[in-house]
Amino acid sequence: MGTQKKIAILLLIIILFGLIFFVFNGIFLGDSSGSNILVCAVDESENRPGMGAVDMAYLISTTGGNNTPIYPSGMVHPTASEPAQAQAEGAGSQLLLHDSLWNNDTKQGAQYAKEIVEYNTNQSVGPVILINTKALDAIIQAASPLEYNGQVVNASGIDLIREDQVQGASRGDAVLSFADALINATHNPMKLIKMAGAASSQYFQGNLRIYF
Repeated sequence: MGTQKKIAILLLIIILFGLIFFVFNGIFLGDSSGSNILVCAVDESENRPGMGAVDMAYLISTTGGNNTPIYPSGMVHPTASEPAQAQAEGAGSQLLLHDSLWNNDTKQGAQYAKEIVEYNTNQSVGPVILINTKALDAIIQAASPLEYNGQVVNASGIDLIREDQVQGASRGDAVLSFADALINATHNPMKLIKMAGAASSQYFQGNLRIYF
């Protein structure tokens, strides 16, 4: 599939869902192909040859059904092996979803992530979208200031992956409040244009990738 079509689909996802937000409980809705979209939130700060570590993922139903958070811990590939370095560090022999993007063949890594999720959930997966914290930060910045229940909400991409976003709130509640703030931002046409532009820019920089 060509780059222009990928970008068109990406922008459609952004417009339909207020955007590519969520990463760790993020939200994505997709096309009408009948299979799920797998969205992987990637922490590029973990030292490895490839894009980074998958810290959170989300299955988005394209048929309007339930959307499913995917917690990588314990999810393994049925046949692929963990990288030797990870095995030496005690990760075990089967490739973990967390380490599916370990090597610099990101397309193969996305395929591994897809196969791991299908194997562990018994749900079919279509497109795979990878988004790292740099892309998240760019989209968040484009949408700022963000408000939820009349209060300004502040967070970075890495905050959302690793920490609670609101002091005293559970991780789930924090992510949902931030997602609502991003959705609210898309109701502002000027912010939505900026968010879509940021997502497109991050796609060209390789911080947001789509595989079919």
